[in-house]
Amino acid sequence: MAGSTELGKQTQLSEVAGILLQTATAGNWNHIQSFEAKPDDLLICTYPKSGTTWIQEIVDMIEQSGDVEKCQRALIQHRHPFIEWARPPQLSGVEKAKAMPSPRILRTHLPTRLLPPSFWENNCKFLYIARNAKDCMVSYYHFQRMNQMLPDPGTWDEYFETFIKGKVAWGSWFDHVKGWWEIKDRYRVLFLFFEDIKRDPKREIQKVMQFMGKSLDETVIDKIVQETSFEKMKENPMINRSTIPKSILDQSISPFMRKGTVGDWKNHFTVAQNERFDEIYRKKMEGTSINFCMEL
Repeated sequence: MAGSTELGKQTQLSEVAGILLQTATAGNWNHIQSFEAKPDDLLICTYPKSGTTWIQEIVDMIEQSGDVEKCQRALIQHRHPFIEWARPPQLSGVEKAKAMPSPRILRTHLPTRLLPPSFWENNCKFLYIARNAKDCMVSYYHFQRMNQMLPDPGTWDEYFETFIKGKVAWGSWFDHVKGWWEIKDRYRVLFLFFEDIKRDPKREIQKVMQFMGKSLDETVIDKIVQETSFEKMKENPMINRSTIPKSILDQSISPFMRKGTVGDWKNHFTVAQNERFDEIYRKKMEGTSINFCMEL
């Protein structure tokens, strides 16, 4: 039986332009590519496990002027349509976005080269969050263990190789981060780091607020800082995915909101893996000015 479920998990990814995506997403690709963005759209862009849920809640709290009740109106995954989402017979992300009134807040894990062209053409606002590769790999590994919609990650050692090669859903971390970093000055991109939000949430939340064209007073900002802490969000059923069936996200294997820390990679990487990773990182990130913080 284990073999067949593993096989089931393995068949969930297909390639689009050399990047692995969920098979249903690949099947809906023409719809996704022809998505019509609007000039007042704000697109939250992240590589998986880089703080997507966190920035969504921050953005929503700012949008709702710190009104906790309004942020409880729907589960977080339903508040901001995920444009490449597809799982028939459910409404696709494209359909959900189409039905949403403007100004829309949308989200994606797509790398720049797979983004629907209308986002660039309409000069939309992009909010990108990057997280250091080591913590991202650890988080993605535990996520793949519990997410029944993604391939089984195998052992940590096996996954280490898979991740380095970019053979995971949404492709290579290196290409993703570099792609968004390289276009940040040509488009309206606010490029943030997971580690900075962890270190000084108030300062980063103020940046997001200004980027969104909002003005909130100090007390509201302080409230947003409190409400979007990892501890608070982990307990919030509108955020922690506790309503999702075990057949999709099995939180008995690993919680959806696991640690949310900086530096957890030290509990997973062997000395040899760390040295090898640093070497690969140097090669792949050569020539880019981006700097990551690996521990706080």
